[in-house]
Amino acid sequence: MPASLRLSLLLLLLMALVACSSTPAAQPTPMPATVPSAPAAFPVSIEHKYGVTTITSPPTRIVTVGLTEQDALLALGMAPVGTTEWFGGYPGALWPWAQAKLSGETPVVVGDASRVNFEQIAALKPDLILAIYSGISENDYRLLSAIAPTVAQPAGYVDYGVPWQELTRTVGKAIGKTAEADALVRAVEDRFAQIRAAHPDFVGASALVATPYQGIYLYGPEDVRGRLLTSLGFTLPDELVQIAGNSFGGNLSMERLDLINVDVLIWLDLNAGNELLSNPLYTALPVHREGREVFLASNEPLGGATSFVSVLSLPYLLDGLTPLLAAAIDGDPATK
Repeated sequence: MPASLRLSLLLLLLMALVACSSTPAAQPTPMPATVPSAPAAFPVSIEHKYGVTTITSPPTRIVTVGLTEQDALLALGMAPVGTTEWFGGYPGALWPWAQAKLSGETPVVVGDASRVNFEQIAALKPDLILAIYSGISENDYRLLSAIAPTVAQPAGYVDYGVPWQELTRTVGKAIGKTAEADALVRAVEDRFAQIRAAHPDFVGASALVATPYQGIYLYGPEDVRGRLLTSLGFTLPDELVQIAGNSFGGNLSMERLDLINVDVLIWLDLNAGNELLSNPLYTALPVHREGREVFLASNEPLGGATSFVSVLSLPYLLDGLTPLLAAAIDGDPATK
């Protein structure tokens, strides 16, 4: 069957789901009423990778196909009806820092980062779909737009590379809460400024976030973890920028372990039994001998927050991570 015909058939199926899903079994669980955004803010038009999306009225049923937009919505006082699971397995794809903001029904998880579940999204009858922190294709965008107005990832960044500030402001614009979103962003940016002032040793020091994947994977300047470090005042090594290229990270071979000898090294999911920790090339590095490492696990909230950088997770993350960075940068192995 030609690809164009398959696409047309799927579009017809999605339209039928939206228009005709009327039996009791097909109805989604009703969500609690939310305070509508000011109608005066609409219509709004948002540019993204695949064009421009116009939202004509305040949305009330939002599905997040992007992986972190639920945090921005909850911070702005709205609960999505559907979310996409990234990692963690929490109910509604809401991590602990977001759960306290939810006052009503838990969102329905409509799928994970591996694929877009168009049928389940359509069954929720959304009036807005957010796919900002995502890597959806143009075909995905067309199919989602047949269900509801869809805001895709911005064109100016790599997929999954939008900064948390822009994501928050885009969500705020989409729901008619631009001023509230700006205020949230300023409050978190002020917190970064306070930390830089309180820890001048962070400013200009070199730092990395790495994970043991196909050797060693380093997160670069286009990734939220790399931006987290630079927001705290750290610098990323020039070699890392070259390794990352136009992506949000890149792999480092064991022969170039010298490149991770930085002032502070944050490891995600480097378990105690990993062979790297007994590799003589690594154990000889000053970053290891001087205890300038921070070890985090992605399945625990602090490690998860290091990847799930959002306007809601950042206050929690900065509270927990800042003292660990301060202990690591002093170069004293006794302060671990």
